[in-house]
Amino acid sequence: MEGDDGTVVTEFVLLGFSGFGSLRGPLFGVLCIYLVTLLGNSLIILLTLVDPALHSPMYFFLRHFSVVETLYTTTIVPRMLADLLSSCPTIPSAICFTQLYFFVLFGIAECCLLTSMAYDRYAAICRSLHYTTLMVGASYLMGIIAGTTHSISIFTLPFHGANTIHHFLCDILPVLRLASANTFWGEVGNLVLTIAFILIPFLLIIVSYARILATILGVATSQGRRKVFSTCSSHLFVTMLFFGPGIFAYLRPCTGSCQNPNQFLALFYTVITPAFNPFVYTLRNQEVTGAMRRLLKRYLWSP
Repeated sequence: MEGDDGTVVTEFVLLGFSGFGSLRGPLFGVLCIYLVTLLGNSLIILLTLVDPALHSPMYFFLRHFSVVETLYTTTIVPRMLADLLSSCPTIPSAICFTQLYFFVLFGIAECCLLTSMAYDRYAAICRSLHYTTLMVGASYLMGIIAGTTHSISIFTLPFHGANTIHHFLCDILPVLRLASANTFWGEVGNLVLTIAFILIPFLLIIVSYARILATILGVATSQGRRKVFSTCSSHLFVTMLFFGPGIFAYLRPCTGSCQNPNQFLALFYTVITPAFNPFVYTLRNQEVTGAMRRLLKRYLWSP
């Protein structure tokens, strides 16, 4: 699908995992993971809406986090599954632009929400917080600004000739490498985005939990310590799962030899991590499991 150097690119080839023929079958296990993600996050959204016991700021954040997780993975997985069925998966430039826009939007919104959730835990233990709606709104706004800025700045560049994206999605750097013009400022923008919305939020989360740890060490009873640890450990675990691979993928120097490892890293934080989250936030949370029991009793076991 690669034309001469003067050919204007109207579509891209998402090479993805086509070079790993033996993996194409097992990768359809992604469909099962995707369905688990949809069902789990939908359950969290439903429970936090209908159960009055889950109307606290922590679950307000969790509800929006589940919404963003669902939209984030939906931006990636259906297209990836369709491409696995194709011998030469192509994507029109307009669809590639749209996928890149929403991938950045929901990815940045998720980073901001995770940071807000960490601050909410810190505030609940150390201070009083009254701006949950504002913080959630700011998370979505940061995602919209970042997605719009990067998508427009990349797709206003000229694309001629080569059109093969060595990835299973339209990510910033794989698309940027195909541009015919100088991409220096685009790469600088990607670095700024990574530092501002991945590295700094991750460091803020670590600082928040360090302060929380210092606070709970002053809690007199072991029961009080266990309760605080139970409240915070779930979010910290999800944070590590999401930010760890993302920081490694976006901050390390990359040449052509690291394209395949980056795809597997991206598969982890776009597909596998979102499936973990509903289990982490429900099975390890007594308030959520209690809400599930009340919901089942109300609609299934009531006479």
